[in-house]
Amino acid sequence: MSGLTREEVSSDLDQASSLESEPQVSTAELLEFGSKHLLGNYRQAPMVLVKGSGCFVEDSEHKRYLDFAAGVAVNALGHSHLKLVQAISEQAATLMHVSNYFFNQQNLMLAAELTAATGFSRAFFCNSGGEANEAMLKLARRYQHNRGKKEKLRFIAFENSFHGRTFATVNLTGTASYREGFGEFPGVTHVPYGDLDALKRVLSDDVCGIFVEPVQGEGGVLPAPAGFLQGLRELCDEQQALLLVDEVQTGIGRTGTVLGLEHSGVRADVVTLAKGLGGGFPIGAMLVREELANVLTPGTHGSTFGGNALASRAARVVLEVLTKDGVLSQVREKGAHLSAKLQEIALRFPELCEGERGLGLMRGLILKKGVDAREALALCREHGLLLTMAGGQVLRFTPPLIATIEELDLAASRLADALAALRLRLISAG
Repeated sequence: MSGLTREEVSSDLDQASSLESEPQVSTAELLEFGSKHLLGNYRQAPMVLVKGSGCFVEDSEHKRYLDFAAGVAVNALGHSHLKLVQAISEQAATLMHVSNYFFNQQNLMLAAELTAATGFSRAFFCNSGGEANEAMLKLARRYQHNRGKKEKLRFIAFENSFHGRTFATVNLTGTASYREGFGEFPGVTHVPYGDLDALKRVLSDDVCGIFVEPVQGEGGVLPAPAGFLQGLRELCDEQQALLLVDEVQTGIGRTGTVLGLEHSGVRADVVTLAKGLGGGFPIGAMLVREELANVLTPGTHGSTFGGNALASRAARVVLEVLTKDGVLSQVREKGAHLSAKLQEIALRFPELCEGERGLGLMRGLILKKGVDAREALALCREHGLLLTMAGGQVLRFTPPLIATIEELDLAASRLADALAALRLRLISAG
């Protein structure tokens, strides 16, 4: 197997340096660097984004897009939010990182504010949702071990779920294609999402905990059926298993409440957060009730960068804007507005769409089987609207939580134009 020579890499770097200061650099030249030097494990669109403001981004050819992917529910405050930019800049000039051998003020303040906002007692900080879910796995097993229940090693998770890309969390993920070729992590049982009867059939004394999302994001923007989460809580209590809730995508206001669980009134034993928590700056968190506060004792778990001052300051600003600047209070209203618009579009294109679903500003337009979702996604992009795909046949909307009603209407208009173009292509193809 051959690779690039040192001279070739050096030449590329020299060219990159010259392109960086060259205002007329082409998209083709930039994409060539990606094809030569990135690993290739993603399927990126053939475009290069260079800047953003609010709900809009601009590519290297100066085309503007309405960004309703928002970094897959990450950019809760949109792009270049003034308060977030100022806070990150100020903190970078003050203190970025000192390791977890020492406290830092921003992290202590974030822990206090985040637990107050969610009703949990303690927080552990890391860098991503996958890391947070990995921590939740370890905590759950350690908890049962400490109780003398060493046989309680098995986890129950759900089909079509998504919990991360680490070896353990990808095995929790309920889609077989994500696990293919990596081998199995022992002790995970998958059952259909929303099916309490199926769950009861596999529930026994060896279950350590149940992993669940309040809304399955990657699985197709699928909210939990009525009574499902309440049923999980009851079954966990009966079996002395932990209810482990992945709020990486649903948390931090995405569904109209700080936590997606609040819609059901259910209390989890452990919750994980990431994505929107830092507004674009990487941070993850695991929140636990007080009874679990002493499970992970010193030396049992850690994170080099977790809870650093810069990430903590960013997360504090996101929480402040959501809860004190009135953003969170408007999410349900905006979500209902977007839902109505997507329902109208589904009725307008019955040969392409089955309907819409979701919660708050986490919504999906369901395409009919046989409709090429990737083609639909590309046409949305051509019409200036960035979305993501979920569950194979769902166009997923996770706009910035600051999106205005006018921007929601603009997104609906561009979506309709894209679907009209798709319908015309299908008619032309016979």
